[in-house]
Amino acid sequence: MNLHRQVTTTAVLLMLFAATGAALVGLTHDTTADTILHNEKLTLLRKLNTLVPADKYDNDLLDDTIKVAANDLLGTSEVSTVYRARKQDQPVAVVLSPVAPGGYNGSIELLVGIYADGTLAGVRVVKHRETPGLGDAVEVSRSDWILGFTGKSLNNPAEKRWKVKRDGGDFDQFTGATITPRAVVKAVHTALVYFNKHQKMLFARLEPAANKPADTAPTDTTVTTQTPEHGS
Repeated sequence: MNLHRQVTTTAVLLMLFAATGAALVGLTHDTTADTILHNEKLTLLRKLNTLVPADKYDNDLLDDTIKVAANDLLGTSEVSTVYRARKQDQPVAVVLSPVAPGGYNGSIELLVGIYADGTLAGVRVVKHRETPGLGDAVEVSRSDWILGFTGKSLNNPAEKRWKVKRDGGDFDQFTGATITPRAVVKAVHTALVYFNKHQKMLFARLEPAANKPADTAPTDTTVTTQTPEHGS
């Protein structure tokens, strides 16, 4: 009988400890969730502001967004978010989230800022698995190579020059690593092509009830999923 009572008591205590622990975890989550979300938004905003400085727009960059469907020109396989910058309600820039699928060790995720006149505000790599000491030079913390896109456009350089120098283009490659910069150059160029084809849709105001990605709507903003041929 005593053994049975001890087992019961132990089981009850374990249940109480488990319930208390779960309650504490839930309370901690509830009290920190807003702080975590706020910090995540600040981190994202800082990344966006490295491309489009805060003094160039007066809207809420994190609120003025549009969802776009997967598209070959963006290298995306799922819906992605486009951030729109405006000043006095006039279009200033967009920040796209294209993916370069041809990296040495897999896809390279980018942020590409493009001003309304079609010039690049800047490019940043946000995620990659490239080789440390070689391909990771695409990171701004590793080299200034990525800064070379700023101010470029579809016409600067000419389309046939949107390649690394080893392929007859204008962009440097890295010593011992050509595949990574080649993939990024191609992805940035096709992002510019996407912007050029869909600029009106990207800056368009959406109806509050609109939930579908903008470029899947049955309107004249529907986009093609075929990537035009250009230098590889």
